[in-house]
Amino acid sequence: MTGALAIKREINHYVIRNILANVGLSTYVLIDTLFIAIAAGSLGLTVLNLALPLYNIFNATGLLLGVGGATYFSLHKVKEPARVQTTYSQLMIFAFGLGVVEIGLIWLFLDPLLHLLGADSQTLGLGRTYVGIMAFSAPLYMCNYITINFVRNDGNPSLTMMATLTETVCVVLIDWFFIFKLGLQMEGAALAVIFSPLCSLLVLSRHARFKHRQLTWRWVKPQLATLKAAARLGLAPFMNEMSSGVSIYVFNWMLLLLAGNYAVAAYGVVANVAIITLAAANGVALGVQPIASREFGKHAPQNAVTAFWHGLKLTVTLAALLTLGLIVFKAPIVALFNTEHQPQLLHYALTGLPIYFTSAVFAAANILMIIFLTAVNRGQVSFTLSFLRGYVILLPLIVLLAWLGGVNGVFAAMPVNELLITLIGAGMVRNELRRLTA
Repeated sequence: MTGALAIKREINHYVIRNILANVGLSTYVLIDTLFIAIAAGSLGLTVLNLALPLYNIFNATGLLLGVGGATYFSLHKVKEPARVQTTYSQLMIFAFGLGVVEIGLIWLFLDPLLHLLGADSQTLGLGRTYVGIMAFSAPLYMCNYITINFVRNDGNPSLTMMATLTETVCVVLIDWFFIFKLGLQMEGAALAVIFSPLCSLLVLSRHARFKHRQLTWRWVKPQLATLKAAARLGLAPFMNEMSSGVSIYVFNWMLLLLAGNYAVAAYGVVANVAIITLAAANGVALGVQPIASREFGKHAPQNAVTAFWHGLKLTVTLAALLTLGLIVFKAPIVALFNTEHQPQLLHYALTGLPIYFTSAVFAAANILMIIFLTAVNRGQVSFTLSFLRGYVILLPLIVLLAWLGGVNGVFAAMPVNELLITLIGAGMVRNELRRLTA
């Protein structure tokens, strides 16, 4: 049996690479937001935030098939490799086809979709431009998420880190070139979105040369049984990602009703800065997941428990440090994005940022608990926690606290929700840890 110290070192190895990869991608999101703020001002930021739920749909589908499929792959690759030989290929082919269907639907119902997302006469034109182009990234985002998770679980986390960092550098340069050099503004930002997952997939293709790989590619017809197996294990991260999209959607509408487009732009600044802390939390959780799944599959539950506790210490510490730094430097951070010096945007963002960021430590713990439960084949429990976190508790809280506290109440909904989920999740995970060590 692998010792606790070796487990911790291996997790550190995965976590460092995952954090660098995730934070690298988040850096692109922040820079893209900054470029849009410079090129299109506050209304550009509003359009970007209105479009975010669509990204969540693309990402969530990729996580459903990617995290679920890769977990299924890890659980069976040691003792039953033939069982998962074509899993990756089936999921990739299905995801690409689904993405093409999504492109068609977005174009067919573009204006109704934008109105549904909250666009008004001020933002509809920019929305048509941005969403119409970014729709073409749908199949690429889904395939990229699937490939990243499979390559990581196939023992090559260094390549996933390299892919994301390469993607970040390349896409920032492409983004700058399209927006400023060619003067395409929102069109340029949307075009750069397409290149983002494409750059990553090109780097990930080098996994074919990895000498220890078990992952193979075959042209096969997707099987319903494979899709169901992946979806069962990936349902929790899918719901977790979708909850971000749904909550952003509800946040946007509440803020539009309370204070208009500038409040949404301010929320966009806060939410995009928050991606840094969430990226670090996801990096830790996805570093723990393959180790916990492998040890659970090898019938070494104590090692899986060790992985969880080590991951919890890491993720809470990182979240606390990042939160402290972001709150201390909130004024220059907000000023960076407020290129038009809009007093309303400045007010809402400076007030909302510290309120919103009190959720970071609790959110980090919650993300780890959800992913860990999936890793040890407790998908139903993980799904329950995700569903409570993203829907049952959060959505009524947004509406209730908006009614009680206005714009500040909307921002306060996130920390209150994350705290409640931490309390509930702690009980669920405690029961699971007892079961594993019994």
